Amino acid sequence: MSEIDRRDDSDLMALLSAGQASVWDPRGAEAVAARRRGRRRGLIAAGVVALVILAVVGTYIPLSLNAPVVAPTVTLTPPVPEQPAAVNLTPPTAGVSAVSVTGAEQFPGTVGTDGMLVLNGGAEARPIASLTKVITALVVLGAKPLAPGEAGPTLTFSKADNDLYDKYYVLGASIQRMKIGSAMTQRDALEVMLVASASNYGEAVANWAFGSTANFRAATKTWLASNGLAATTIVEPTGIDPRNTSTPADLIAIARIAMANPVVAEIVGSRSVDVPNLGQLSNTNPILGSDGVVGLKTGTLEQSGSCLLFSASIEVGLAAPITLTGVVLEASDNFAAGVAARALIDTVRAGFREVRLVPLNTVVGTYTTPWGDTADVVTASSPTVLTWSDTPVSVTLASDPVREAKSGTEVGSLTYVVGAETVVVPLELRGGIAGPGGQWRLTHPEILLAQ
Repeated sequence: MSEIDRRDDSDLMALLSAGQASVWDPRGAEAVAARRRGRRRGLIAAGVVALVILAVVGTYIPLSLNAPVVAPTVTLTPPVPEQPAAVNLTPPTAGVSAVSVTGAEQFPGTVGTDGMLVLNGGAEARPIASLTKVITALVVLGAKPLAPGEAGPTLTFSKADNDLYDKYYVLGASIQRMKIGSAMTQRDALEVMLVASASNYGEAVANWAFGSTANFRAATKTWLASNGLAATTIVEPTGIDPRNTSTPADLIAIARIAMANPVVAEIVGSRSVDVPNLGQLSNTNPILGSDGVVGLKTGTLEQSGSCLLFSASIEVGLAAPITLTGVVLEASDNFAAGVAARALIDTVRAGFREVRLVPLNTVVGTYTTPWGDTADVVTASSPTVLTWSDTPVSVTLASDPVREAKSGTEVGSLTYVVGAETVVVPLELRGGIAGPGGQWRLTHPEILLAQ
């Protein structure tokens, strides 16, 4: 009870004791009681207000000011990757052509079918003319091997060998002088046969190694079988006979075998050779030394036209050069065969392309906060990747959850898949994301406290 209440009660009791109760108005007592109740309600209300203020100051404000930051929302738009166009592998000239690629196996499309990336004009066997001499050299070296740089035994040419000059002259084949009793090393004789394409030297070397054309034919049949070249037929060592036939697939396999033999590879890669008694002889290969061509052999028959077996080493952007092995058959002449071969090489080279996956600072998304801050998501690098032809390019985008971050913070990645290769491009913020101010926190409890 308050001091005022106690005083009112004492006054009432004094009046009663003094005999003045008869003049006391009951409504005065009720007024006193009403005043007393009003004062109590005021005190209670003041206490409630005080408690509310204490709750706000002690609980709501600290809770709002220290609540975890609401995560920004992110909107992402992955870039559409450039899809390389397919390369056209048909050369601009008629005839038969094929090419095979090694050294780019990470691009499955370069492997082709049956070992050939390109096959134009049919897969059947055709006359191979002087391409035969590559086989002759390999069969002879199988029986009479030479080490790189080795001259080998000496061949002395007889009257029968000398008569070969006239034989092949009448047939219209390529020939070189061969005097009775003259001599040269096995290496020199192989050079005359392969570089100058001398048919008389081809038969002379085969007879020297095997004793007769029949024995050579038998040895060649065995060699072809041992190398899985069932589609190739050889009846004599020069190619003047159109029954010497092979398929594009077998010829590419033969070219690979030849280039793997260091003696043959060195000879067919020579622009010219200097041979005792004959002087300097130029290679008949019209494209040797151009477009990366490092060999092999030409051939011509009146019945079937010109042909060219070639091997090229070209740079396409890989760690090491790739090797193109190819053949052109049934061309109108040697020049046309060379044009077709170079077109194939150029086309394959052009099929390898450096593709820029995405430019630097490309915007791929935006973070937005409830309090109005925004920051772009941009690419932090601009990689390029080597592709072959129409190798598909795909991309996926991933972002990290962000609350507060400085400009330049890594916030995700783009992952590109190009054939068998995967390239990851980091993403970062352009513009920072700061936390909300105190006023925003105190006026948005429904967002902060709803987490």
